[in-house]
Amino acid sequence: MLPMNRRSLLLTLGAAGVAATAPRAYAQTAAPAGPFKFDPLPYPNNKNEPHIDAMTMELHHDKHHAAYVNNLNNALAQHGEVAKKPLQEILAKLSAVPEAIRTTVRNNGGGHANHSMFWQVMGGAGGDPTGGVKAAIDRDLGGFNKLKDDFNAAGGKIFGSGWVFVTVAKDGKLTLVSKPNQDTPLMDGHHVLFGNDVWEHAYYLKYQNRRPDYLKAWWNVVNWDKVGERYAAARAGKLTI
Repeated sequence: MLPMNRRSLLLTLGAAGVAATAPRAYAQTAAPAGPFKFDPLPYPNNKNEPHIDAMTMELHHDKHHAAYVNNLNNALAQHGEVAKKPLQEILAKLSAVPEAIRTTVRNNGGGHANHSMFWQVMGGAGGDPTGGVKAAIDRDLGGFNKLKDDFNAAGGKIFGSGWVFVTVAKDGKLTLVSKPNQDTPLMDGHHVLFGNDVWEHAYYLKYQNRRPDYLKAWWNVVNWDKVGERYAAARAGKLTI
């Protein structure tokens, strides 16, 4: 029989080897406390593979997005009247937010709104848009292939961190917009149909400095059914963030 200390060591090493080869469980963090809620991803972390890896999704959602919600709630802890308002209204009227917390609300409220939209429009199979969204892209943005080229070019030109969006008006008109940092078209009173995050934390584990490759690959995970739902909500005046 092996001496107990050596036997225990071998058992420990064996368990470590099994753990190293077993699939990792990507646990999500607890929801931050406060008026604004942190929703779980609507799909598993590996849903967007191979185009966006599970580890990036875990860190992006569970750490970065959670931090935006925590910071926003903390900033509003002593400002109950502001905290009662819908996020899209707060962002559309930032000048009404107390100056002491305005920058924090801008950055973290924008981050919360942008990411809440982002998770919704991903987790799909890509392909081509259909229905009213396709018709609007053809009418306003020169067709889907041109939109992809223009969208990717706009995302590639952002210096540092930011987002590229397609906004939608109540009449259904689409516009291509890019924003720095966590700014959002909601701050200009515009609604977001869909958008892509070009902060490095959105792609760096897989793509490193190859942002153009990430931008091209991202179209493979767009959920056009969800985009269509957002388009219909915008036309009905019900789209929020």
